[in-house]
Amino acid sequence: MKRKERKLKEIPAFRNEDEEREFWAENDSTDYIDWDQAEEAVFPNLKPSTQTISIRLPVSLLDDLRSMAHQLDVPYQSLIKVMLDESVKHRFNKTRKSSRGRIAE
Repeated sequence: MKRKERKLKEIPAFRNEDEEREFWAENDSTDYIDWDQAEEAVFPNLKPSTQTISIRLPVSLLDDLRSMAHQLDVPYQSLIKVMLDESVKHRFNKTRKSSRGRIAE
């Protein structure tokens, strides 16, 4: 059975990335793009955006992190990265707020 062709909607012009992000969060891309015609993109020269480091942690802390990661069913190193990222962003935002004369949380 042949698939019925449908007319795709025109993608609007966006003023900025936030506007585009909001648009795609609220709209179904299949109304605008025929994904059956899409081709796989290949990016052969991309370099990883992470750097390997060595860090010494207390055994008990590492055990707790591994246990927590197991409960969440995620790799423990990924859990550590997420926790570090959240902590740094929180502290950075706290510092920025207090440096602007606002009361830190």
